[in-house]
Amino acid sequence: MRRLNLPSKLWFALAVCALWVGCRSQSAPPPQMPAVPVTAATATQRNLPVQLRAIGNVESFSSIPVKSQVNGELVSIHFTEGQEVKKGELLFAIDRRPYDQALRQAEANLNRDIAQEKQAEANLARDLAQAQNARAQAARYAKLAEDRVVSKEQNDQMRTAASAADESARADQAAIESARAGVLADSAAVETAKLNLEYCEIRSPINGRTGSLQVKVGTLIKAQADTAMVTVNQIAPTYVTFSVPEDQLPEVRKSMARGPLEVEAYVPNDAGDAIHGRLSFIDNTVDTTTGAIKLKAEFANQARKLWPGQFVNVVLTVGEDAKATVVPSEAIQTGQQGQYAFVVKPDHTVENRIVTVGRTFGREIEVTKGITPGETVVTDGQLRLIPGFKVEIVNSAPAAGGAGGASQ
Repeated sequence: MRRLNLPSKLWFALAVCALWVGCRSQSAPPPQMPAVPVTAATATQRNLPVQLRAIGNVESFSSIPVKSQVNGELVSIHFTEGQEVKKGELLFAIDRRPYDQALRQAEANLNRDIAQEKQAEANLARDLAQAQNARAQAARYAKLAEDRVVSKEQNDQMRTAASAADESARADQAAIESARAGVLADSAAVETAKLNLEYCEIRSPINGRTGSLQVKVGTLIKAQADTAMVTVNQIAPTYVTFSVPEDQLPEVRKSMARGPLEVEAYVPNDAGDAIHGRLSFIDNTVDTTTGAIKLKAEFANQARKLWPGQFVNVVLTVGEDAKATVVPSEAIQTGQQGQYAFVVKPDHTVENRIVTVGRTFGREIEVTKGITPGETVVTDGQLRLIPGFKVEIVNSAPAAGGAGGASQ
């Protein structure tokens, strides 16, 4: 190898330059990772309602099949299918002519028996007077017979006449009782005829909504037929029936003892507000096949949003969990070790925190272990994070604590 013939000063300068470059490369800091942009929210602490969720079925408050109580031809219909009707409103009219005639006949029979009763009373008054006179004559003849003024035969005749007069009076009394019984029977017949005449007008038994018509004008109606002419359902108020697990029964009963329990109903595919009601009934038996107990809630349903036979989502509030820690549900992720969340530390780095969650509350979730109130959790951007990464909160989510519905 050929050695370069360079001046010693040049060699020295090259050595100093090499030493300076090496020292500078050793003191240069490593390259920094850029902060990852994320969305975050602050865990809060507040009172959280304890709620049970179930699927409920809407039932009519009352459902009355309307039937006729008399036979006859249907002459008119006074409503349309699906119409709202009031209690006592006329629905159907049946031909009343046969019942008018029956009423007039019953009234005539009543007047006849009243006249017979008066006649019997007059006969009784007459026969009582005759009996009194016959008894007086029999007494005089008995005294004369003792004095031998009249014969014994005459005395016996007067005594017999007095007894006959008494029996005639008793017969008149029996005739009066019979006439009075006839009057009572005729009065009942008149009332029945009037009632049948009223039954010719069929009126709504409740406030409600009519269903489909099963008859038409001109149909010969049979009393108490197997098929109803129409069914009227009362839907304001209305009931919603649902079931909860039997292990929740003690808590429900305990809460109900403190006061009425609020129940919310949500109609599927309806973006409107919840419909509010009150728990009104707890069944007296647990279903052994399902291990659930049936509950029933009453709703005013003035807006007619609940319809008989409809399925709805039910939320029953049974209490309140004080000082619960809640975070947005987006902050909770699921990994191999279970559920976790990225917590932002004061130096803007993140750590992976294993958490235990409880009930959901709308778009929020209760954290029972792993996060404390006031800590910041990442709600969006978790896929770009690993523990120790520095983050930049670019669009903070609202702090946990918005409205919603809890479940258990």
